[in-house]
Amino acid sequence: MAVDAKLIKELREITQAGMMDCKKALEASNNNVDDAIVWLRENGLAKAAKKSDRIAAEGVTLAKQNDAAAVIIEVNSETDFVAQNAAFLAIIDEVATSLLTSKTTNLEEGLEVKTSTGETIKEVLVNATATIGEKIELRRFVLIQKTSDTTISLYNHANKRVSVLLEFAGNIDSADAYNVSMHVAAMAPKYKTMSEIPADFKESEMHIIKENAKEDPKLQGKPANIIENILNGKLSKRLAEISLEDQAFVVDESFKVGQFISSKKVSLKEMVRFEVGEGIEKVVTDFASEVAAQVAGN
Repeated sequence: MAVDAKLIKELREITQAGMMDCKKALEASNNNVDDAIVWLRENGLAKAAKKSDRIAAEGVTLAKQNDAAAVIIEVNSETDFVAQNAAFLAIIDEVATSLLTSKTTNLEEGLEVKTSTGETIKEVLVNATATIGEKIELRRFVLIQKTSDTTISLYNHANKRVSVLLEFAGNIDSADAYNVSMHVAAMAPKYKTMSEIPADFKESEMHIIKENAKEDPKLQGKPANIIENILNGKLSKRLAEISLEDQAFVVDESFKVGQFISSKKVSLKEMVRFEVGEGIEKVVTDFASEVAAQVAGN
């Protein structure tokens, strides 16, 4: 059947779908725009499902707050190009805003939170996958409810790939709190204090240190107790590198971060640092090999 070009234009403006997809939708829906929107949605969901097994290791992070809560999220895409797309960034903001109004504490519940459009976050992301053409997923988030005796500090790096959320017990000047947040973003501590570092990590690091020590000529011939002290010192130095409290404060290196926080008469309750793609195994595609495989297949 013939399809009115004006209807194709109208449908494209509403759905942002491609021209040919709009034409097919209208043909399948007897030129009924509402039915065509449903058709595109159904077919879009099907396309999105096919993308569900792809690896999304790019994306953005965002920390955001309102009067009642603060949230930090990571939403992934397949390419960095999409991560800079204005429509994608608007989706990120909508997801964060929606989570702020909820009381959810886990990802499964978070995906069912309703957005301002009435859709769930899961539905918004699936539709975004269909529209943008890449797998889009909410990977993780942390939501903290504010109280009168705590201070929240947020940091979002300019590249949108690193965000930090800190919760202090007590009241600390916002500029001081922000500087600590910026430090966390830059120095990437894994733990707030050395006491939080797991025993198995310490054992693994000591094993590595001892193996390296076997090849160190400076340790040859030294008494066992001296060697043990040196190795323990190396371990302490390594652990201090990943413990926020023990790191030199980037804003004022005369302080350890823990000393700086204590000087402000507060303590750090919560530290969350998200960096895009950390812990995700990325697949590097060899384009030449891929083409060769396709040719061989033909």
